[in-house]
Amino acid sequence: MLVGVLVVVGVVGGVYASRLANSFNDNATKIEQAFPEESTRPAPAPDGAMNILLMGSDSRADATTIDDASSSDQRTDSMMLVHVDADRENVYVMSIMRDLYVPIPGHGSNKINAAFAYGGSPLTVQTVEQLLGVRIDHVAIIDFEGFKGMTTALGGVDVESPRAFSAGDYSYAAGVNKLEGDAALAFVRERHAFADADFTRVKNQQAFVRGLANTVLSRSTLSDPGKISAFVTAMSPYLTVDKQFDVGTIASLGFSLRSIDSSKMHFFTIPTAGTGSIGGQSIVNVDQTGLDAVKQGLAADTLDTVPSAQ
Repeated sequence: MLVGVLVVVGVVGGVYASRLANSFNDNATKIEQAFPEESTRPAPAPDGAMNILLMGSDSRADATTIDDASSSDQRTDSMMLVHVDADRENVYVMSIMRDLYVPIPGHGSNKINAAFAYGGSPLTVQTVEQLLGVRIDHVAIIDFEGFKGMTTALGGVDVESPRAFSAGDYSYAAGVNKLEGDAALAFVRERHAFADADFTRVKNQQAFVRGLANTVLSRSTLSDPGKISAFVTAMSPYLTVDKQFDVGTIASLGFSLRSIDSSKMHFFTIPTAGTGSIGGQSIVNVDQTGLDAVKQGLAADTLDTVPSAQ
């Protein structure tokens, strides 16, 4: 979803790009305070690599405004780190399990998605930066409800499901499914159908993002201004970004990624060491050895050498 928008905005030029940019600016919400105090943060990457924290929220959960930095009952329902390497040749998308048990600055240890409830985007960013040892350059939060309009605007998205399952009124086959509207939303939300719950849901969310990127980057989409416009228009009202992540920044990054195709997008999950229980709550444990390898790969911009990132 995010990578597709970067490329779309980067490749569309002239008056049409201006119109698209205005639509994005008018409809997307900006977070005034997305980041923690500068003194608490890692230094920017010296080589130009970029890290974007992508969070999914579910509007069914709580009416709290997600651009508010105060404590609330709102938790992020999914989390991905998008690492764009310095030479702009590859993009790595790492899912972070929402129940991963980690230190949250000022609040002891808890599931990582509790950071948003304690302190919104700033505390979530601080928690992830502390966990991974690298700076988060931008934040984007998308409401799952936006998936319905995005997929409809594109005429459906081909998503490969690793297994057959049912979710409410919808059934999905093992293999490629063309998802649109409510069926797409049910696909990314479902976890009760799986014995391993969130682990398969994370794989399905990765599959959805991969399918969405393939569709957005396809020649049939990029050559159709009406389809691109409908996609951005459908997505923007459900997107919240840090105020520095404006259209100019997005367009510049999109242009630098103009040679990216789906084969250069790599999806993986943060290394974990099984599940456990603390205080009656199920948690996911960190695989510290695996995490250390990922941290080194992020810091040195060498994720291509990290086995778990392949």
